[in-house]
Amino acid sequence: MSKPKLTYFDAPVSRGEECRLALHLAGVDFEDNRIPGPKWPEVKATTPYGAVPVLELPGKPPLAHSNAILTLIGRRHGLHPADDVEAARHEGMMQYAEELRGWVGPTLRMSDDEKKKTREALVANYFPQWGANVENQLGDGPFFAGEKLHVVDLKLHMIVRWFNTGKVDHVPATIFAGFPKLVRLHDAVRDHAGVKSWYAKTA
Repeated sequence: MSKPKLTYFDAPVSRGEECRLALHLAGVDFEDNRIPGPKWPEVKATTPYGAVPVLELPGKPPLAHSNAILTLIGRRHGLHPADDVEAARHEGMMQYAEELRGWVGPTLRMSDDEKKKTREALVANYFPQWGANVENQLGDGPFFAGEKLHVVDLKLHMIVRWFNTGKVDHVPATIFAGFPKLVRLHDAVRDHAGVKSWYAKTA
């Protein structure tokens, strides 16, 4: 292996896409290894924890879990705070984003009726509280820590973008519209020149 390889599903979404964006913004020349759906059972058996994304660095063991990957990229390339307390604050928010995914993920495997009931309960209770808690941690922006984009911003952006598509059944596309700082962060990442260049490259 001559350069880093990131393995994730062949889709511009979720944990894998935020890691791709981080590598691109860091200026890392990496192999974007995209798994076709039918190949997943075969690939799954080779991953550290039976999940993706996985980042492989030359001469190092495979690194799994998006927060670990993002933190490493961020530390190496100035996309994560050098101050340990501020870094921990960012990592706490990254974990909070994963908590939301942890609530929604199981609904993907539910029957239609159970999915509808569960997601409507999340809309009524969890999502508004989640959005309010994130909003309370955001300052003058446009990003989580002010003027500079960090890996935490990529993760929050991907969460909001996911719901904005309107493709999450039984969840309004406007679920986070009432949180202007979070919306501002999403839009600032979307409009970032480095992010735009990634989508110009991969479109």
